[in-house]
Amino acid sequence: MMCSFFVASWTGVVKYHGPRPSIRPKQVFVANHTSMIDFIILEQMTAFVVIMQKHPGWVGLLQSTILESVGCIWFNRTEVKDREIVARKLREHVQGANNNPLLIFPEGTCVNNHYTVMFKKGAFELGCTVCPVAIKYNKIFVDAFWNSRKQSFTTHLLQLMTSWAVVCDVWYLEPQNLKPGETSIEFGERVTDIISHRAGLKKVPWDGYLKYSRPSPKHRKKATKLCSVCVAALRGKITHTILPLSEGFPLPFFLFYLHFVCLDIPDRYFHDLLHSDTDKLIRTG
Repeated sequence: MMCSFFVASWTGVVKYHGPRPSIRPKQVFVANHTSMIDFIILEQMTAFVVIMQKHPGWVGLLQSTILESVGCIWFNRTEVKDREIVARKLREHVQGANNNPLLIFPEGTCVNNHYTVMFKKGAFELGCTVCPVAIKYNKIFVDAFWNSRKQSFTTHLLQLMTSWAVVCDVWYLEPQNLKPGETSIEFGERVTDIISHRAGLKKVPWDGYLKYSRPSPKHRKKATKLCSVCVAALRGKITHTILPLSEGFPLPFFLFYLHFVCLDIPDRYFHDLLHSDTDKLIRTG
């Protein structure tokens, strides 16, 4: 009921596609993540148990009172001990025959609803059926993306409430199971593809946790060196075959990823790489 009031406060126009989730043992629902309102929109239809980052303020109060009463699980992404406790609670929850369906946002962070970033493998190591959920927002009235580094959730909600409407489509997709010989990582990639295709999102191999933690100097140095190797190999030509990450990985996206990881590399380097002489860049970069 509370979730319905929240959705009504934004003049939410939500269209649900597919069969409504039912309570069954050994299943987990996974969805792409744009904002904390994703949970509210899904909870409006089904009483999910969700895995969420612990928040301060009034959101934290709701987490520790109302949401905890339905079995929701909280964690602090910076605490290794919390991860171990959450993993144990997840395994216990999916075994219960009468527990509310478990909902996980495997990206671990809010993404702008244009892309899907790397899914964490924890949701795919539980030995249960995975039910994909695709969420797509229409930005005609308001952008539902919550950039937690730039605005508080209260400000985000006020932005939604003062807009004309929040328009959204939700697809409950066909349940998926681990195939013979398939690893949990491959399973996660397959589910990511299914969600991305249905919601019209571009799948990218980026780790969403980089929003919250700065990579170590060792990793930045390694990526910087790899970028220099790519420049030397290109010799002024854009190619899709020399990169070691994956066959057919487009160079511009790879460079954007490097820029995201190697925070010490200036914008000028990447602009010059795509538009100038590579020999000069190798000498001055």
